[in-house]
Amino acid sequence: MFDIAPTELLLCAVVALVVIGPKDLPKAMRVLGHWVGRARAVARHFRSGIDAMIRESELAEMEKKWAEENARIMREHPVTADQPQMLPLADPPPPPPSAPADEGER
Repeated sequence: MFDIAPTELLLCAVVALVVIGPKDLPKAMRVLGHWVGRARAVARHFRSGIDAMIRESELAEMEKKWAEENARIMREHPVTADQPQMLPLADPPPPPPSAPADEGER
């Protein structure tokens, strides 16, 4: 991503050691890690917001296409009074009887 060679990384470490000093270097690295973590969290939050907006846009577009397709189908095949209507059953059918247990399995 950043294309940092190992020698460049070593040079940065030596410069940080000289500039900050060995005593304060661990504290500086903790602070740097904290800020990098916060920057990554902000980037992740921003990215998830963008992704959510894209999903909502795609969902609205799909709903529009589905509504248009449904309207087209209803125009081509209108429901008439002579066509039977599918109504739900009043009572669902009873479940099939279970097979009796074999006497040898007891």
